Amino acid sequence: MKTTSPSSYDEMLNADGSVRPAYAGYCQWYDQQPPDLLRRKGSEAEAFFRRTGITFNVYGNEDAEERLIPFDMVPRIITAQQWRKLSRGIEQRVRALNAFLHDLYHRQEIVRSGRLPARLLKNNVAFLPEMVGFTPPGGVYTHIVGIDLVRTGEDDFMVLEDNARTPSGVSYMLENRETMMAMFPELFTRVRVREVSDYPRRLARSLAACAPPACDGKKPVVAVLTPGIYNSAYFEHAFLADQMGAELVEGSDLRVENGRIAMRTTRGYQPIDVLYRRVDDEYLDPLTFNPNSVLGVSGIMDVYRAGGITIANAPGTGICDDKAIYSFMPEIVEFYTGEKPILQNVPTWRCAEPDSLKYVLDNLAELVVKEVHGSGGYGMLIGPTSSRKELAAFEAKLRAKPENYIAQPTLSLSTVPILTKAGLAPRHVDLRPFVLVSPNGIDITPGGLTRVALKKGSLVVNSSQGGGTKDSWVLDD
Repeated sequence: MKTTSPSSYDEMLNADGSVRPAYAGYCQWYDQQPPDLLRRKGSEAEAFFRRTGITFNVYGNEDAEERLIPFDMVPRIITAQQWRKLSRGIEQRVRALNAFLHDLYHRQEIVRSGRLPARLLKNNVAFLPEMVGFTPPGGVYTHIVGIDLVRTGEDDFMVLEDNARTPSGVSYMLENRETMMAMFPELFTRVRVREVSDYPRRLARSLAACAPPACDGKKPVVAVLTPGIYNSAYFEHAFLADQMGAELVEGSDLRVENGRIAMRTTRGYQPIDVLYRRVDDEYLDPLTFNPNSVLGVSGIMDVYRAGGITIANAPGTGICDDKAIYSFMPEIVEFYTGEKPILQNVPTWRCAEPDSLKYVLDNLAELVVKEVHGSGGYGMLIGPTSSRKELAAFEAKLRAKPENYIAQPTLSLSTVPILTKAGLAPRHVDLRPFVLVSPNGIDITPGGLTRVALKKGSLVVNSSQGGGTKDSWVLDD
């Protein structure tokens, strides 16, 4: 069962090949199974995913066919003790993000104090002037947050990215667990793992707690706004609506009626209290943002500002996804919590700063460079795996618009085993825990979505770039 990689922290095995405590129960079970069991179960799981329709689209591909996200049958396992520390760090960061957003759209004390440069907001498309002076119902901006974590050692977890706009992937977390429990029910009687299947119920409860003033004490009506069936995450939108018992709506199903946003039903139009939108800010309201949008509903921002609806996540939260803002998160956490960050950032060079740009250009072949507004693994350079031609092309981009980029060291991400034809082999992973925020508190689902780079040596875990997913286990005490 040797899977160690000399340069990376192996989450399952110590350097001498002995099994770490997190994996002790799993490895005992694994060693007792027939050699081809996991491979057979893997084929069954793939067939299940195809029947269920768990697919995604890759934008920009000429064929644009729907694909399965590859699922690996070996779980990623985290001890209860490690999870407690992670949870404290995640909660601290999410509290800071919400406080930061409130400040940005009100007094901007962090800018006045000199801790955050005003240039990061000026001409930043993610900062919405329409939100200035407005406080969302319950004071919650980021109702659902995904915090991307990487691990480089036993106790060394770092935040790679914050996803405060419309974090995706929770449906894969849920389906991965359901599949594992269906394939290996006896394994879950031997290894006690914390539950994730109640996430949709917790999501519904958290969203309902953020109802707007217009709800007036009645049971809140929650709906999920999707761009439609051609969106890459449509499966997730439909899945979550179904699991929450909420309506799945498109912009064409909605209109303003009596100062409320109402959805078309078989009994006429019914007011919505909370809209979990999976549509970007730009397309949310053609009267306020992109006039050509058919994905949102005209007038929703006026209804929102008048207290007639809650939009989750709040418009303007995308500023927290900005990678230049990310580089200031240690200062942001300390400014709003009065505490040192429990979870550290990955060291980051801001290419807008001349000294940082010079360092990045001099060391481009060793660094990872990302667009400040990029996502999904697009628009980035991984220096050590790039050709001279690719490096030269990216250098030209950097020199032309340095403010569009940040750079980070090439981290030696931790590895966990995946099942290959030759047996278990280590592959690099990250982790996206999902966090729910309401006036009642912060609720962190134990585990999250583990994304895995299926190619040997690859550090890119995004599904759009060939990555896969795993079930993430947090052990019970």
